[in-house]
Amino acid sequence: MRERIRVGILEDQTVLRESLVALFEGSGMEVCASGGDVESLLAQMQDKPLDVAIVDLRLENSGNWAVDNGLRLVEVLRERYPHTRAIVFSAHREASLLERCFQAGAAGYLCKLNASGTALLSAVEQVARGESLVPPELVSPGAGASDVRASPLERLTQREREVLELVAAGSDNLQISARLGITERTVKAHVSNLYRKMGVQNRVEMAMIAYQSGFARPPPPQPQPAEFPK
Repeated sequence: MRERIRVGILEDQTVLRESLVALFEGSGMEVCASGGDVESLLAQMQDKPLDVAIVDLRLENSGNWAVDNGLRLVEVLRERYPHTRAIVFSAHREASLLERCFQAGAAGYLCKLNASGTALLSAVEQVARGESLVPPELVSPGAGASDVRASPLERLTQREREVLELVAAGSDNLQISARLGITERTVKAHVSNLYRKMGVQNRVEMAMIAYQSGFARPPPPQPQPAEFPK
């Protein structure tokens, strides 16, 4: 039996948040966390990990609105919960802001102004499968998010860069885990993200891109044991 997609919702408008909960639960998904601020959502995530987080960008905090609030959650998810993929659900359509979202680690962006419930459900399913979601109407040719996708290495997070450097050096997941002080499961999640972002099928291809781009150097050849006459 297929597991239900676990969803979290960051939305400060109570009516909209409750509507989204009803939408996802009614479609067979499981809403494990919902709230109007970053801290409350992260606290709820301690009990059950999420597959997808729906993130509003501009949240009201003590009477002030800040676009960085939602982006901060995207960044925290990227660093602490690499298995959780974020969809930014916002009314803002500026190309520069769209680019910031993907650089922060978002897997998708959906505009509140014209998105239907069906489109949102489809977006969650798409992102949960490991795909990315960049609506073409929000991207002008040669600008914005297309620039983000032009160079895979530019989209990597700091932790993903550290993992890539060790992969290129020939380290396996267990060695990377010990070197970075993170679990082997987290390493596997970062490697999976590297496969997706870099468009490669194996670690050899991943390392070759790192070498060719100048990001990493090939490890020195191992010395061969001396042969003695028999």
